[in-house]
Amino acid sequence: IQHNNNPFSSFSWMHTSISEILKEKSLKPSRRSLPCLAQSQTHPINLNHFLSVPLSPEPKPEVADLSQSISTSCSLLPPQTGQSTDRNFQGKNPADSSGLFFRDGKKRIDYILVYKKSSPQVEKRCTFEKNLRAEGLMLEKEPSLTNNDIMFVKVHAPWDTLCKYAEQMNIRMPFRKKCYFTDWKSKTLGSRFHLRCRQIKSWLPRNPMKLDKEALPDLEETDCYTAPFSRARMRHFLHMRHSKTFYIDFQKRFFLSYQGGYKSRHPIKTHGAQNHRHLLYERWARWGIWYKYQPLDLIRRYFGEKIGLYFAWLGWYTGMLIPAALVGVFVFLYGLFTMDSSQVSKEICEDNTTVMCPMCEETCEPWRLSDSCVYAKVTYLFDNGGTVFFAIFMAIWATVFLEFWKRRRAELTYDWDLIDWEEEEEELRPQFEAKYSRVERVNPISGKPEPFQPFSDKLSRLMVSVSGIFFMISLVLTAVFAVVVFRLIAMEKFASFNWHFVKKNWQFATSGTGVCINFMIIMSLNVVYEKVAYLLTNLEHPRTESEWENSFALKMFLFQFVNLNSSTFYIAFFLGRFAGRPGKYNKLFNRWRLEECHPSGCLIDLCLQMGVIMFFKQIWNNFMELGYPLLQNWWSRRKIKKGGGGGQNVENKTQLPQWEKDWNLQPMNAHGLVDEYLEMVLQFGFTTIFVAAFPLAPLLALLNNIIEIRLDAYKFVTQWRRPMPARATDIGIWHGILEGIGVLAVITNAFVIAITSDYIPRFVYAFKYGPCMDKGHHHQNECLRGYMNSSLSVFDMGDLKNGSQSRYCRYRDYRAPPWSPVPYEFTLQFWHVLAARLAFIIVFEHLVFGIKSFIAYLIPDMPKDLCDRMRREKYLMQEMMYEAELEHLQKERKKNGRRYHHEWP
Repeated sequence: IQHNNNPFSSFSWMHTSISEILKEKSLKPSRRSLPCLAQSQTHPINLNHFLSVPLSPEPKPEVADLSQSISTSCSLLPPQTGQSTDRNFQGKNPADSSGLFFRDGKKRIDYILVYKKSSPQVEKRCTFEKNLRAEGLMLEKEPSLTNNDIMFVKVHAPWDTLCKYAEQMNIRMPFRKKCYFTDWKSKTLGSRFHLRCRQIKSWLPRNPMKLDKEALPDLEETDCYTAPFSRARMRHFLHMRHSKTFYIDFQKRFFLSYQGGYKSRHPIKTHGAQNHRHLLYERWARWGIWYKYQPLDLIRRYFGEKIGLYFAWLGWYTGMLIPAALVGVFVFLYGLFTMDSSQVSKEICEDNTTVMCPMCEETCEPWRLSDSCVYAKVTYLFDNGGTVFFAIFMAIWATVFLEFWKRRRAELTYDWDLIDWEEEEEELRPQFEAKYSRVERVNPISGKPEPFQPFSDKLSRLMVSVSGIFFMISLVLTAVFAVVVFRLIAMEKFASFNWHFVKKNWQFATSGTGVCINFMIIMSLNVVYEKVAYLLTNLEHPRTESEWENSFALKMFLFQFVNLNSSTFYIAFFLGRFAGRPGKYNKLFNRWRLEECHPSGCLIDLCLQMGVIMFFKQIWNNFMELGYPLLQNWWSRRKIKKGGGGGQNVENKTQLPQWEKDWNLQPMNAHGLVDEYLEMVLQFGFTTIFVAAFPLAPLLALLNNIIEIRLDAYKFVTQWRRPMPARATDIGIWHGILEGIGVLAVITNAFVIAITSDYIPRFVYAFKYGPCMDKGHHHQNECLRGYMNSSLSVFDMGDLKNGSQSRYCRYRDYRAPPWSPVPYEFTLQFWHVLAARLAFIIVFEHLVFGIKSFIAYLIPDMPKDLCDRMRREKYLMQEMMYEAELEHLQKERKKNGRRYHHEWP
């Protein structure tokens, strides 16, 4: 959030979020629908009886009024989830834990403010601190050891303050009196069938992907039912301590203080975890456990629900990629094993007499069809009989993935007590309040006046934003046009190259260099797009933070999707379609001849484009996510050792308090999880949109995501400042984008199979023009005999001045020979192929969309057992509240000596 005249320059919050819920008895774990690599697990006994629930109170008006004078450098350090659990980790004397307590060793640090002493706005900062004390918070200042200009202000939230805001926000807390098992059905039924199934399950080998429960003692699940917290009924709730989550509106960037290091000199199996950070590193972020499920409950409690949902979605997506990758590998292996028996490849490799027309008109010479034998065989790997099946399978897979994610999200929303937050009214952004503070209207929900953006102002800003989007998209298309020109120039150069190897493989050389140039342009433009998207989003002045994030995410997706896929669309649907014919080629600027497709098709160019971009982009993203923070943190440690900030020379990092160590880490990305989601959504598009041309795309995505999960985990635990825990009930606008990609994937795959690949021409030839036309049997190789001769037209080179000894040459098209009455006109076979292509597109789209709709209808968004659990919880909560109030009333009557009965008074 950017404002001028900021009194809190370089002002930051570091905070911890704590919640200790002591349950009276052990509860049975709740049943969950757990995907591959995304299973919620139970965690250490050392963490038993603790659960973090961040609270988000509304700031006092006098604090919120300062929002107009807070700058970008202000940072809020959010509450640390699970902080109180580290009391067990740190030992009996809390003062021994450097950086976790006040000087008295009793008050635990919930936040740390960071500001520069040289800031001129001292008066406003003092006012801000005074308002914090008025809210009931305790402050304590501590100078920095490494920078004389930095001052830390430790903040502690007392118990009464936490309870006050927990009640204001209707935080749901476990009820003390009665806790019921969520899988009550199996308990009440108790049939022999269930017992027998458990016995059989115990005989099966242990799932190696599950977390080791011996090394990870049990972290108690939240299986008891919850109710909105009330101080009047505090005696009915489990004993707890919650650290308040300060959602102060004028803060934008923030980091939080960890409770210790992530490494230990002692093994975790024998000595246990020192703190939650150490536990997460050993059981989640370490590369050696890449095959294990993610501890989603612990992730959510330590980093908040928003980050927890991201890793839950990423794990679910990765698990769903396993069947897609297996089918894709099967299709690829089918093409590999049947490559030598392909009739089309045989005809190309064995034809030493067919002369193909020159690739350029001046320096190029005719070439033999057999020279492209390797090209034809490689093409068959990705353009075979399994292509159509795999395209249909991936369209269905995308639907199943999204539908089952809805069910998984519903379960997480219930298990994490987020159902009430789905209808929570979101706070206004401070920029919006500052801009439109003079125009107000009554909020229909709260009934209170709030700033309002007039429709005319909103429309004008939206039009400017849309114009900027179209301008950037036109810039992308200009870059693609430049790549096309480069390919045309490179085609002529490679086709007339002096080196025979390059001249023979000019198709690979042209495609390879074109893809590399295109990749460099893509990565260069991405930096520009991010800045433009940020400016356009701020220009719109979104009302809430979620609206800002959704608007920014949509722009970033549009920019990068067009940037990443525009050249791929050109190769798939335009390459070779407008090249013309020998003697009448279409030329760009009357200079460069447009590209032609290889006699075996253009699909290999599309496959090469996708493979190179997908591979190198994943490597670049992984480097930027981990390598760049590693280098920055190394440089920060180097400056600290040399005393670059004017402070003490610190040779040993362990001498610094915990907040100083965390301050020297790198902050989380400025746009939160937008970059993380964007990377995966673009990968989802690559995996589905052109999957008919590249069946290995799901396998590459799966391998990348296995690395991505641990890389992100390592980055969050070790390299980044701890982000502020934030509540979220879904993945936001990304779900709608994924559904749009699923629809686009059906359309593009239909066109790729019908237009880009040679599936339809081969199909028409086999049943209409081939040797099997009048026969009852239809063997693929026999029916395609003579296909290459049928798909190549004849051209008379008598008019070409290239000194060729051959009179006739062949080219890829369906045109009449030069000796026909209408030379070079389209033949009847061309129109049959065109009609079959259009018919296939219509049939394929209607069939796949019908299957997708039917599957979406069959799979409900919420599991039936979850609906039953929610209804039972509502019933039991009413019963428990009734019994609690009745018990309290009976005690009061007994105390006063009055007569009481068991019925409700």
